[in-house]
Amino acid sequence: MSRVDIKICGLSTIEAIDAAVRGGASHVGFMHFAKSPRHVTPQRLAMLAPRVPAHVQRVGILVDADDTTIDALIAAGGLHVLQLHGAEPPERVAALRARTGLEAWKVLSIKTAADLANSAAYAGAADRLLYDAKTPEGSALPGGMGHRFDWSLLAGYRAPAPWGLAGGLNPDNVAEAIRMTGAPLVDVSSGVESAPGVKDVDKIAAFCKAVSSC
Repeated sequence: MSRVDIKICGLSTIEAIDAAVRGGASHVGFMHFAKSPRHVTPQRLAMLAPRVPAHVQRVGILVDADDTTIDALIAAGGLHVLQLHGAEPPERVAALRARTGLEAWKVLSIKTAADLANSAAYAGAADRLLYDAKTPEGSALPGGMGHRFDWSLLAGYRAPAPWGLAGGLNPDNVAEAIRMTGAPLVDVSSGVESAPGVKDVDKIAAFCKAVSSC
């Protein structure tokens, strides 16, 4: 099996960035969503982004953001990827990709096989699909809550676009998740934290080690 890419998401400190880079992460994610405990402002992002080496991709996570907000985040962080975590339709994803010239990833909430089938609507619009677990009804957050979906849904599944696996991953289960799904990229946030929004450098190291063992 080829190398599995690693995205450590929701970073907000230099120490967490350094841990992700040491572990071999291919992508680091910065969350811009005021309700999230991982929220970073453009000003904070401008301080953090220079710490990320050139070989690691900087991902901005946005939830139904307007163009002005997106442009500010791109300028602050020198972003390579926009990760869209709201209700953005395929047309919006494609338009942002065309306007900014950046990769556009769409996060899709999965609970059933029908949810997976619906992801085909984003083929050709998104550069990558991220399959994440559906959050409970009424949740203020779109993700980062440690929930997982039934990974067996992805066994033998042929995705309509490049994809990645998110939702409920941690150092103890990520190897199993990769074996079950064949995920080419894994995305973790709450699974490497000691408290909501507080990244644990030892857990980041353990997660990266578990992935590299696959």
